[in-house]
Amino acid sequence: MLVYWILIVGLTLLDQLTKYLIFANPSAFANVEVIPGFFYITCVTNTGAAWSMLAGKRLFLTLLSAVAVIGMLYVLQRIHRKGQRLSCIALTLMIAGAIGNLIDRLALGYVRDFLNFYIFGYDFPVFNVADICLSVGVCLLILASFLEPEQSASRKKENPDA
Repeated sequence: MLVYWILIVGLTLLDQLTKYLIFANPSAFANVEVIPGFFYITCVTNTGAAWSMLAGKRLFLTLLSAVAVIGMLYVLQRIHRKGQRLSCIALTLMIAGAIGNLIDRLALGYVRDFLNFYIFGYDFPVFNVADICLSVGVCLLILASFLEPEQSASRKKENPDA
């Protein structure tokens, strides 16, 4: 479990550090073109969730995030005992992402986003490191749902009392 805790803390710190560095001087990062026509650094705040859904619902989103973190920590403990590593990594990423954005909501009342991509001409919603952790974590959890049930099913055959 120590490795997962280290990852959670490290990724949360990375998220907060990148947000701090970009937002310490927002005028310098108003719209920095990193890769022309594709990738920009842009300072944006979001009072909602993904794609600004539930904008202005700070209390609800804060409580939802806190409950989600507690729930994911509980599930992480349980699946760690079962040896489901991919699910543990997925949850670790999701927990770090949720905590990173929760810190913003608690401290500022909004989430700081700064990574802006134009994909095939589409201006993808601006996001941050915490959002990357959440997205990759969800994708890994979906993948784990296909790969890891066989592990638990084979263990039940070996030990039907479990």
